[in-house]
Amino acid sequence: MGSARGSGKSSSKGSVTTPASRMAALARAELTLLGRSKATVVTAVLVPLALPFSVRPFVDDMDIKDAGLTVGLVLLPAAIGFSLLFGVYAALTAIYTARREELVLKRLRTGELRDAEVVAGSALPVVVMGLMQCLVMAVGCVAFLDVPAPEAPQLVVPGVLLGLVMCAALAAVTASLTRTVESAQVTTLPFLLLSMMASGITVPLELLPDRAASFLELLPLTPVITLVRGGWSGDLPAYEALGALATALAWTVLAVFAVRRWFRWEPRR
Repeated sequence: MGSARGSGKSSSKGSVTTPASRMAALARAELTLLGRSKATVVTAVLVPLALPFSVRPFVDDMDIKDAGLTVGLVLLPAAIGFSLLFGVYAALTAIYTARREELVLKRLRTGELRDAEVVAGSALPVVVMGLMQCLVMAVGCVAFLDVPAPEAPQLVVPGVLLGLVMCAALAAVTASLTRTVESAQVTTLPFLLLSMMASGITVPLELLPDRAASFLELLPLTPVITLVRGGWSGDLPAYEALGALATALAWTVLAVFAVRRWFRWEPRR
């Protein structure tokens, strides 16, 4: 990503601006545009809320007691995972693609906003909405699935925050490979399916053979689910927690680097 396109210190009227104020203004504008897109709202809000209920019968058929799990400890991380995947990653991929093809991103670069501020400010409403969904899901599972309060919130919080940043960055990378908003349904599919099936969202890694579980622990979203589930149950050993944190942080840094290196500002023709 390039350097600043403006001084970033003052507006045309001479008032001082800051990165926070510029990003807040962009986020407010993006929130207005988001509310006008019914398809994006459905993807970002309704799908993550509905999917956990759809996998409940599948979870009831699992032999989870031998692994020390309960229905709540399976569905709660799954609900958070769905919020990250559909509420943040899929929705934001479509938004970045739409704004690029409509030349919105290109016009924003000609003003005071720096490149990083454009990318982060555009993502802010969706990321905040994803965080709120995670909180709602957590409260709902505690209230209706007899899930206790988290035993190790110091693992849950960084896990969710890293997941939000990672999925937002991966959305920007995926948008760079996406030609149209319609094709975003295709380009996001590989990561969505891989994460849902192999990152411990629908099938906990505790139920898989050790060799397979060790390999799947390296997938991007797996450490996030591991930290959420382990932090809630309190059964995650310190070395596994540190490993999950390191893996999540590594994927987040790699995703941010990829955005800086390959994010596209011009429409794909």
